[in-house]
Amino acid sequence: MSHPAAKSPQIRPRSLRRLVLFALAVAAPAFAADVARAEFRVCNGTQNLVGVAIGYRAQEGWITEGWWQVPATTCATLIEGELKSRYYYLYAEDAVRGGRWTGDVSMCVAENEFKIVGVQDCFARGYQKMGFKEYDTGRQGSWMVQLSDTPGTQESTN
Repeated sequence: MSHPAAKSPQIRPRSLRRLVLFALAVAAPAFAADVARAEFRVCNGTQNLVGVAIGYRAQEGWITEGWWQVPATTCATLIEGELKSRYYYLYAEDAVRGGRWTGDVSMCVAENEFKIVGVQDCFARGYQKMGFKEYDTGRQGSWMVQLSDTPGTQESTN
């Protein structure tokens, strides 16, 4: 007497699709952790909201952009993707106490959200002029600046 052949379970295409999506969802965080993201980030190590502006050289000339509102103890990405310049410039203000992170490089800023081309004649063009701090990224693909209450803003490749 012969035994009926054991049937192997069949996976229907719909079930297979769900299984693949589940496997990808579970594995995605592990893959993402291994991939370094290229970007320019600012982390706010203070207990107050900080407004941040960035300056850089682009094809159309010098550009300043702002404002990023960075809440206490969080980070914000100012430039996404591989950094194209070696030098970037940063200006930040503590929204509560009015403290500032500044430097010696004069660039234009506006009162509200802005993207300004050029760093000359800020006042004549209706902007304010602020001192930005220069960061030499050494042509790294990624950079992070840590703003803190203590003097001496920290910077690093990330």
